[in-house]
Amino acid sequence: MRKVILSAVIAFLLCPAFSYAFSSKGQDCSKCHTLKKEEAATLLKGVIPNPKILDIRMTPLKAMWELDVEADGKKGIVYLDFSKKYLISGSIIEIKTKQNLTQERFSEITKVNVSQIPLKDALVMGDKNARLKVIVFDDPD
Repeated sequence: MRKVILSAVIAFLLCPAFSYAFSSKGQDCSKCHTLKKEEAATLLKGVIPNPKILDIRMTPLKAMWELDVEADGKKGIVYLDFSKKYLISGSIIEIKTKQNLTQERFSEITKVNVSQIPLKDALVMGDKNARLKVIVFDDPD
């Protein structure tokens, strides 16, 4: 009887270790695991100074969130696990396609809309109606 109870207790304690296994069974992990921008900012304050959370998304791994963060005018991407204990900085690369998912997302969030750059004081060289344009920023002082 002791062995049965001990086995049941051990099995019960090990169950949380397999909680990520359900994502492969078609379960929607975002139903049970939630993270708000305010909570994420509070969690990151000790690691990133004055973090502003731009977006929170589920990663393809379905065991962590992708956080688009801005701090001191710089944007970046970090990952936070569902336990909210581990922050991961680095790239997620899909092995099969050799696709750097982190770099693709970083390119999206740092993309500059060229049409919003003020050009009223610009020095134009060449045809101002050219199809392709190059904008160079310089500080002569």
